[in-house]
Amino acid sequence: MRYIIDDVRYHFRSAFDTETGAYVRTGILDENGKDTGVDPFMASYPHLIDVGVMGHCIHGKTGLCAKAGIGCYQSGLTVEQPNMALEDFRWIAEQSKHRCNQFALGGRGDPDQHEHFAELLKICRENDLVPNFTTSGYGMTPEIAVQCKKYCGAVAVSWYRSEYTLNAIKMLLDAGVKTNIHYVLGKNSIDEATQRLEGDDFPKGINAVIFLLHKPAGQGTRANVLNFHDPRVAEFFVRVDRKHPFKVGMDSCNVPGAIHYCKNILPESLDTCEGGRYSCYISADMYMTPCSFDQNRRYYVPLRGSTIEQAWNSTPFEAFRDRMRSACPGCEKKELCMGGCPLMPEIVFCDDEKKHITGGE
Repeated sequence: MRYIIDDVRYHFRSAFDTETGAYVRTGILDENGKDTGVDPFMASYPHLIDVGVMGHCIHGKTGLCAKAGIGCYQSGLTVEQPNMALEDFRWIAEQSKHRCNQFALGGRGDPDQHEHFAELLKICRENDLVPNFTTSGYGMTPEIAVQCKKYCGAVAVSWYRSEYTLNAIKMLLDAGVKTNIHYVLGKNSIDEATQRLEGDDFPKGINAVIFLLHKPAGQGTRANVLNFHDPRVAEFFVRVDRKHPFKVGMDSCNVPGAIHYCKNILPESLDTCEGGRYSCYISADMYMTPCSFDQNRRYYVPLRGSTIEQAWNSTPFEAFRDRMRSACPGCEKKELCMGGCPLMPEIVFCDDEKKHITGGE
């Protein structure tokens, strides 16, 4: 199914294919409906919602993340809350029908271990939303993989360097699921990432490897944050810039690095932080924030007694956007990265003298 969203407030049009996941949007349209070529800063409703359906991690006590060298940014080892109620999830989905394209299921733990996982997927499709999610793979089964094939656009398996990682990837591929690998990139993992890219050393048949920049949130430490001047960063992006038998992607937090180091990536293919502009996060206890990494809840809005649209147009969300609007005013590349992460300037791969983040505190 294909559908088009006309954003009357911000004067642009977007189209989404629920079968292929193809998504395109125009630039700002003038009074004659002609594309001006200027990217719209934001949408009037999020096009992607990261829904934290998991309030706790059932594998938390096993320390899977820590053993894999990954600090759970949602503090899944120490925080235990109820998972999102099915009624709350349905409420979110019904508001989002034909206004939002995708739900990224997440939270403190593997979404495929939610007690109503299959029903969550069905609710998405009933409302013409495409569900995607990331899993450690620890609890993946062939039966779950079949559900993923039926309902999901793609499934990502976190690179936990274990037998269950490879088993989950195989189960998903055997079921015909578009399967990605999510690789957290920090000081402790960048050497391995560079070596694996050099040798294309990832399981055959995967769709893509997506590199997610380590952030100092939750149990993620500042000691593991990569530094722009670390020579390994430049070496890594040189490998990203080469051809591979699988797609290579990155989260928006990595975009400043791609701008500085990659020569073969089209600037038009880069999309910087969409938090509060095209995406948001909703926690299991029904708080909404521009980004799931806002673990200190600086920009949270309670959804009890409020709609998603009202939260989207709230003062906290505007404060978050203002950080991007006012960032790096003298930089000619501002439109490509908008100063990078509005929450954690220390993770931004840039040392330009024009780098300047203001507002929103």
